[in-house]
Amino acid sequence: MMRQYELVEQVRRYDPGADEDVLNRAYVFSMKAHGTQTRASGDPYFSHPVEVAGLLAEKRLDTASIVTGLLHDTVEDTAATLKEIGGLFGDEVATLVDGVTKLSKLELQSDKTKQAENFRKLVLAMSEDIRVLLVKLADRLHNMRTLHHIQSEAKRRRIARETMEIYVPLAARIGIRDWQEELEDLAFEVLNPDGRTSIMNRLSFLRSEGEDLVSAVIQELSNTLADKELGAEVSGREKTPYSIWRKMQRKNIGFEQLSDIMAFRVVVDTVEECYQALGVIHGRYRLVPGRFKDYISLPKPNGYRSVHTGIFGPANQRIEIQIRTHEMQEVAELGVAAHSIYKTGHKSGPTEGRQYRWLRELLEILEHAAGAEDFLEHTKMEMFADQVFVFSPKGDLFAMPRGATPVDFAYAVHSEVGNKCVGGKINGRIMPLRTELRNGDQVEVITSNAQTPSPTWESFVVTGKARACIRRFVRSQARQEYVRLGREILEKAFGQGGYELTEKAVKGVLKRFGAESTDDIYAAVGEGRYTGREVLGAIYPGSKQAGKPSNIVPIGRAKPKPDQRHAIPIKGLIPGMALHFAGCCHPLPGDRIVGIVTTGKGVTIHTIDCDTLASFADMPERWLDVAWDLDPDTPDSYTSRIHVVLANEPGSLGTLSTVIGRDGGNISNLKITNRSTDFFEMLIDVEVADVKQLTNIIAALRATRVINSVERARG
Repeated sequence: MMRQYELVEQVRRYDPGADEDVLNRAYVFSMKAHGTQTRASGDPYFSHPVEVAGLLAEKRLDTASIVTGLLHDTVEDTAATLKEIGGLFGDEVATLVDGVTKLSKLELQSDKTKQAENFRKLVLAMSEDIRVLLVKLADRLHNMRTLHHIQSEAKRRRIARETMEIYVPLAARIGIRDWQEELEDLAFEVLNPDGRTSIMNRLSFLRSEGEDLVSAVIQELSNTLADKELGAEVSGREKTPYSIWRKMQRKNIGFEQLSDIMAFRVVVDTVEECYQALGVIHGRYRLVPGRFKDYISLPKPNGYRSVHTGIFGPANQRIEIQIRTHEMQEVAELGVAAHSIYKTGHKSGPTEGRQYRWLRELLEILEHAAGAEDFLEHTKMEMFADQVFVFSPKGDLFAMPRGATPVDFAYAVHSEVGNKCVGGKINGRIMPLRTELRNGDQVEVITSNAQTPSPTWESFVVTGKARACIRRFVRSQARQEYVRLGREILEKAFGQGGYELTEKAVKGVLKRFGAESTDDIYAAVGEGRYTGREVLGAIYPGSKQAGKPSNIVPIGRAKPKPDQRHAIPIKGLIPGMALHFAGCCHPLPGDRIVGIVTTGKGVTIHTIDCDTLASFADMPERWLDVAWDLDPDTPDSYTSRIHVVLANEPGSLGTLSTVIGRDGGNISNLKITNRSTDFFEMLIDVEVADVKQLTNIIAALRATRVINSVERARG
């Protein structure tokens, strides 16, 4: 354990003006506060905050951060209070301790909801001052170093998994590479001990076989650069077992096929010398295709800058070389801690700049997420993804996760831009919204005030922010749809019973249904949690309709034409929200239809002759009379499905699509269900306006020579 004078001396070596008195007082206060407490290892508990403070001092953080490291557990685990800490050490330290002090306490909890909620609190705390995150990372790093003292294997694995999922990507985002790699490797040792042992054994063998080779590469690179009068520091670094294992998994290759187990670093004085060194190395050795990356021209979001290249180096070995300046080297080692603001004792860290955009995006995800678990899911998406760099039309640089689409880009620009996105241009060409962006793409978003997010976007967006915004809109819109549908259902039920639906009547049963407002009851009915007759029975217990299913649809014979006075119009309801069109019969405007209430989904619309309805014969309370009521807000097209038997000859498929297109239909999906020497059988989804248009298309297809038969598909 580091002694008091050793910690003070370590801080004063990089900050001669550090307040020695406050460091000494914090050391003594923490030691007395923790008293006789011990850790799982049997060591005094006080050894933990001292080690955390030492880790922060290694990163040359300001005095307030070191003091926070010493005190970060006192409020949670001792009798000390924030007020007491504020009085002794100042408001800045008290604020930092309050932000850090076991907010998450993740390692002590197994409940996923609590974990997610506390991670949400951690993000809020670090958004106020990112030094909170630095202290938390140092806290987690020391806990991981001593994880082997915990007896429960399940607990060790839980903490290791949490470290890998949350703290590793956070360390990567703020650029503290050595902490990131050590956290990764310590977690890897717990989660996959056999895999790590295997890689360690192979690395040991390579070290014994190739020790002279590493020295030879360093010497030859140094001589090559010196011949061109470039003074450079050349060093070699072995990659960590986890990074090796991850690359083997990602590329699905064996250990022997890896070409960059060793990375060599060239450090020079200026940016110009970085590119001179690159030119010298490329002039002397052959380039490995696809291995060049320029992070000086396009820095990583965490501020990391360097040029990476792969070459066939000395002895024709494939090696990776990183070229950077001394200043870039400091940022690469210290990450966000390299910024001068953390050496001057400012109360809050910077909130602007590209390296902090990710933190603002996490806060935006927090704003849009439905709950803590939703937030944790979207945040993991945001932090784990590999990145591509794209540009706006004005030349602004955006770092996007690999696989991002124009919709993700639109939400990265602004939430409102994403919500109103109707299209996107990639490098000047209009492309589908699900197109994946590539490095260097210029992306322009086309917007419309009439547009709203589509629920289908969630199936292809990859950023947490985009998904959170889409889900938020779908939730709010679905709520409105359920309220509207529920009101319609209740009006029908009340009308059949000879009553009038009033707000006053519904308010009288709020407590009975555990609702806070009439809209809550309408939404519950729209979702299918209650039937209209149940609410009617609660308000008017003597009503005959309360216990009598009045909308039973007979199975096996034609349904009579619905009473339009009580049929629920589906006008204005958005498909995919509270209203769903059945995939078994694909109802179209003009079809006679019936609604089936499904708990949690609203109403599913079926054609009156759909075979699926037989399964609901014993559940009359779930049947609803519904009717088409089309207006300008109604969708332009609906999906229908036809079964086609097509001659197996050249051009027949082209003829089929031409006939459908000529009559205004659009093929959205096609599946071949059976094939023989002479014929193909297929199911085709066609977008049409109504039954009349589908009938015209079927008639035209039947008149076509290459088509043997065509029917509307059922079931």
